[in-house]
Amino acid sequence: MTPIPQPPLAPREWRLLASLYGTQCLGLMFFVVAMVAILRERGAGMDTIGQVYLLGMVWPLKVLWAPWIDRCAIGRLGHYRGWLLLTQGGLVAGLIAIGCYDVQDDFGVVYALCLASAVLSATQDIALDGLACRLLPPAQRGLGNGLQIAGGLVGNLVGGGLMLMLYPTLGWRGCAWVLAGLTAVSLAQLLAYREPERPIARRRASYGRLLAFWQTPARKRWLGLLLVYPVSSATAYSILMPALVDAGWTLARIGLVVNVFGSIAGVGAALLCGKLLARIGRRQALLGAAGLQLLGVAGIGLPALGVDSPVAVGAAVVLYFLLYNPAATVLATLMMDQASPDSPATDYTLQYSLSQGFVMAMTAAGATLSISLGYGGVVLLSAGLAVLAIAASAWLYRGNAA
Repeated sequence: MTPIPQPPLAPREWRLLASLYGTQCLGLMFFVVAMVAILRERGAGMDTIGQVYLLGMVWPLKVLWAPWIDRCAIGRLGHYRGWLLLTQGGLVAGLIAIGCYDVQDDFGVVYALCLASAVLSATQDIALDGLACRLLPPAQRGLGNGLQIAGGLVGNLVGGGLMLMLYPTLGWRGCAWVLAGLTAVSLAQLLAYREPERPIARRRASYGRLLAFWQTPARKRWLGLLLVYPVSSATAYSILMPALVDAGWTLARIGLVVNVFGSIAGVGAALLCGKLLARIGRRQALLGAAGLQLLGVAGIGLPALGVDSPVAVGAAVVLYFLLYNPAATVLATLMMDQASPDSPATDYTLQYSLSQGFVMAMTAAGATLSISLGYGGVVLLSAGLAVLAIAASAWLYRGNAA
């Protein structure tokens, strides 16, 4: 694949990418983490909670409209900048509107607004990934994707953990409007940004690209790695929350350790991995991150086996977040390497959606298997999947899979 010829990013472009990746999930994490806890505390049934969790399914489905983002520009605002202005502005307006209703009494309206926000967030991510693929030269993609993974963790930390902690003080409206204000910071940056002009691509992204992308034998091997590589951590995560609850942890302690301390550790790990990736090479980073992932999965064994030391279990949970995020950063960087200059948003989103869809399926499977295997059995299964990821990294990855 011909590299995208692009100079190193300017500091203002780094700040823009970091801001957009950091704010894109603030609302979504507020819905699927904080709103779930708030509704449950107010007596909502598990059927209502299940509806909220379904909001997360929007992201794996975003590949269905990714080709339109590559094909269509909005006026003369810049190809991807135009989409980002539209979606970021919509996210701000959506959060303001959500704060005007009661989360339980007006649940139907709130849920409709949350669903619209989830679609806007997913569309923003398509456009942002397309812009990042165009802007980032190969040597800087590691750090760029470190920012992406870190941004998702910031969304989890602020939108989920911090808002849940502030809810007793700020209330539903205050939390929603604080998140709207934070999201508006990225919108202001976009208004001041001018996307570099690019020549019109010879080939326009189409839905045929979703199949054509996988035609070569190298790409078929790459698909196998995409599916296998991240599932061990996801399977282990499926029993983390239930194991902590069963161990007697309060929701406040779980939020602090998992959503705050875990996210902070993950942010640091993702950024450090992204910075080091250009120095150590893609294949070495892939193998090394897979090995770290195995150690992180093993750490989940402490709460799974019922260890009752809060310090030891808390350290194991933070270690899990510290050690699985390098794998996420490396995989995202390699996805960007596969993206064509003619259809970057489509190519990246296609890979992401397939990988994350399989991850979500394995997360659900892990929770179900814990009924028959127990928590310890799921940890052993996850460790086996981590070993498989190491083997697949060595056997299936052959560098550029164009």
